[in-house]
Amino acid sequence: MRDGFIKVAAGTPQIRVADCRYNAEQIFTLMREADKQGVRVLALPELCLTGYTCGDLFLQDTLLRGAEEGLATILEATKHLDLLAAVGLPVRHQNKLYNCAAVLHRGEILALVPKTYLPNYGEFYEKRWFEPAGPGDRLFSFCGQEVYLGSDVIFPCESMPGLTVGVEICEDLWASTPPSVALAEAGATVILNLSASDELVGKAEYRRRLVCGQSARLVCGYVYANAGEGESTTDLVFNGHNIVAENGALLAERRFATGLTVSEVDVERLDYERRRLTTFRSNADSRVITVPFALEPCTTTLTRHVNPLPFVPEDGAECSEHCDEIILLAALGLKKRMEHSGAQAAVVGLSGGLDSTLAILITSVAMRLMDRPASDMIAVTMPCFGTTERTRDNAVELAERLGATLRRIDIGAAVRQHFKDIGQSMDDHDVTFENSQARERTQVLMDVANQCGGLVVGTGDLSELALGWATYNGDHMSMYSVNASIPKTLVRRLVSYVAGDKAEEDEALSHVLSDILDTPVSPELLPAIEGQIAQKTEDLVGPYELHDFFLYYAIRWAFPPRKVLRLAEHAFGRTYPRAVVLQWLRTFYRRFFAQQFKRSCLPDGPKVGSVSLSPRGDWRMPSDAVAALWLEELEGLE
Repeated sequence: MRDGFIKVAAGTPQIRVADCRYNAEQIFTLMREADKQGVRVLALPELCLTGYTCGDLFLQDTLLRGAEEGLATILEATKHLDLLAAVGLPVRHQNKLYNCAAVLHRGEILALVPKTYLPNYGEFYEKRWFEPAGPGDRLFSFCGQEVYLGSDVIFPCESMPGLTVGVEICEDLWASTPPSVALAEAGATVILNLSASDELVGKAEYRRRLVCGQSARLVCGYVYANAGEGESTTDLVFNGHNIVAENGALLAERRFATGLTVSEVDVERLDYERRRLTTFRSNADSRVITVPFALEPCTTTLTRHVNPLPFVPEDGAECSEHCDEIILLAALGLKKRMEHSGAQAAVVGLSGGLDSTLAILITSVAMRLMDRPASDMIAVTMPCFGTTERTRDNAVELAERLGATLRRIDIGAAVRQHFKDIGQSMDDHDVTFENSQARERTQVLMDVANQCGGLVVGTGDLSELALGWATYNGDHMSMYSVNASIPKTLVRRLVSYVAGDKAEEDEALSHVLSDILDTPVSPELLPAIEGQIAQKTEDLVGPYELHDFFLYYAIRWAFPPRKVLRLAEHAFGRTYPRAVVLQWLRTFYRRFFAQQFKRSCLPDGPKVGSVSLSPRGDWRMPSDAVAALWLEELEGLE
């Protein structure tokens, strides 16, 4: 429960149709297993206490009494479990029968939630036996307890702010106005769905999309528990398709199996996203009934997968699709800017490094979109004191393979003259030594652009903007910055994608891109040592894969430092020890706050992903904000 994580599960017990005693035993056994695994919220299938496929047996008093007795057995067997569970069963009230979810906690029935939408088409005949949920308060005695019967109820957890549970049943989700909409607007952050959805060819994918889509639409966790083994196969097959989703993301899934499907829902993350989204409607005046419960505070062990590279999709096919789309979006942004400004050329400073490589790849796509020749790209390589033969040769080769017009302008003499003018020693390799080269390169690019009526394409990426790893009014400045919302880990993946994509079409281009990928990231502002790069960025500011991870969770999701650290340990536990993660996390916060002034005056550039630091777009922050509170939270955590 610490850091907003609550362990949830969808469970499918093995049942026997109409054998309520057997089914009750299977259900409380599964509840005990869930408790052992640390599950605190559990959904079980629709009508699992009797079986969904009982047919006209639902009209038999014997079955209905058996269901009530079975629930009483479950209440007694689980009264010591610190677990909220929803169990499906038929409930008789005032000469009507309801398809209900009994919401249980520590031997108490918190409420009975009836199904709202009863399917009566195709293979479904529920209106033959059941009454849909209706309005009004209904209190009656069930299993020896005074129980509320109604679909308009939510269950807030008093010991965990942010956790509020709502319940709907199977077809409710498939309806045009699911009950979960009102429940979420009233505050429910986790929706449980008790289902008995039979399996058909292609239905699983539709069901998966439906669950994930609803969790995204409602910004909630969604736990879908489906009937499985033991249901009658007279006409249908049920496969126990269980799903746990969170805000559109699939956290866990199982098919063709009984047992538990377990993951953790982050209710803090959901709460933040609902506050951020001005279009999420919160209905504080809702007439929904609240039935509180409490769980013992504990630390939830994380089992959910945390992608160490959150900006890079892990699925190969999805990643390739995203790569194409990102490059196209950035190219379309540049195309519009060039057409609007009447630019005769696109000027790119080509260093032989990753960022400028991606920038010219995007620029080449923009040129094709405008039906302009590749020679309208002016690739300028500007060797100086730290330039190595490797990066210089790669820059030249890349420009040639793309058909760009190449200009080689050695800035060494100009920088030496500048040093002489300001009294800077060539032996003093301080920040002035480094930044003078970066600013001279920017001046050259701007002036070349003026000569040809062109536009300077920026090469700096999102990770560098977050860390302030750019020379103010040097590489920090351009006329349009195509990489501005692309973090370094994604820059690497995009270049790698193009290298693989071009392997057969242009082997030489693929080869040079591969060598650029293998080159250490460096601004090359310090003299080379025996022809090798002397200045390696990640040795100075830390691994970009860590900083991109910090950026995603600290800025996109506004997680506090302790939570960012916990997730980073979970994602990188086998790669970096805790002390190393903590060291670079402190560096991230110090640099992020101290370097905001560079982000406050960024050139234009397209947003292509979920995070942008543009002062005109996603990020508003005073340049003199202080990082003390964030750094203080990390004190004593070694």
